[in-house]
Amino acid sequence: MQGTIDGFNYGAVTPVVAYVMACLGSALGLRCTIRSLRNDSSWKPGWLALGAAAIGSGIWTMHFIAMMGFRVAETPVTYDLQQTVLSLVVAIVVVGVGVFIVGYRGATRTALLSAGLVTGLGVAAMHYIGMASMRMNGRLEYDPVAVTLSVVIAVAAATAALWAAVSVKGFLPSLGASLVMGVAVTGMHYTGMSGLSVRLHEIHNSQALTGDPAVSIVLPMMIGPLTFLLLAGVVVMFDPLLVLGEGEWSAPASGGAGQQPSGGSRTAPAAPVAPTPPDVPAYDRPEAAPAYGRPEGYGSAYPQSYDRPADPGPGYPPQSGPRPPSTPPSW
Repeated sequence: MQGTIDGFNYGAVTPVVAYVMACLGSALGLRCTIRSLRNDSSWKPGWLALGAAAIGSGIWTMHFIAMMGFRVAETPVTYDLQQTVLSLVVAIVVVGVGVFIVGYRGATRTALLSAGLVTGLGVAAMHYIGMASMRMNGRLEYDPVAVTLSVVIAVAAATAALWAAVSVKGFLPSLGASLVMGVAVTGMHYTGMSGLSVRLHEIHNSQALTGDPAVSIVLPMMIGPLTFLLLAGVVVMFDPLLVLGEGEWSAPASGGAGQQPSGGSRTAPAAPVAPTPPDVPAYDRPEAAPAYGRPEGYGSAYPQSYDRPADPGPGYPPQSGPRPPSTPPSW
């Protein structure tokens, strides 16, 4: 016997809130990843880890907020605590693997494809581990086409998000990328849910169900990720490099010309250039004219009759007097 599934028990409230959380996590993760590309090597792992935790927490929170609206009319639904926690850990870890790959290897094709594949498969694994944590008087069955499509959407969304993390600069482009990422992640969730069916057990025994209701297990667990997203949002708001996307990019560690940088510190300012001395005419330079056999230090560029007496006295040179001619005489 098939169970009656309602994925929108609270109407549009749960999909809208789930989408907002997915966008928030993606936006914070993208900004933190961009910030890591403008920082030195000592802080890069911290910013990448913060970005991975933001994206993973946002995706996990989106999933379980959407599941708050899931109901099966014929049976109560409870959740297993261990598998629910496991789904959160998987979401953060696999997103972290992808973020660290592109954070250190740059937006090369190989890095993006490998990181997007790992992250997308991890996001899909988080979704289906979270679904497997449900306990009810029935068995979950999936349509293979819907499952395959949801995995493809997850991989494509993860690849696009990782590309945006290292390629998109500026606040508004990053905001647009996070909105698109929110649509993709939420769409992946509901695509997978569209292929779900519940085959009820012939003997109904609600007393045999293990686990806790969603209100008593999922809602308290959301406090941690929501608090983390709030704190990450505060960090972003008070860091102008994260909000405005300012700062210079360092040279990419690998990749061809035209590639966006893959990491490193901000480019150091160029050393100040010493001012160029004024150009002196050649005939005013002591080395440009013969010394006429006089001691050095008495202006060797001019003849004896123009620059000093033939037999200077003890009071020579004079303290004041007419300036010698600026051009050599012609004779």
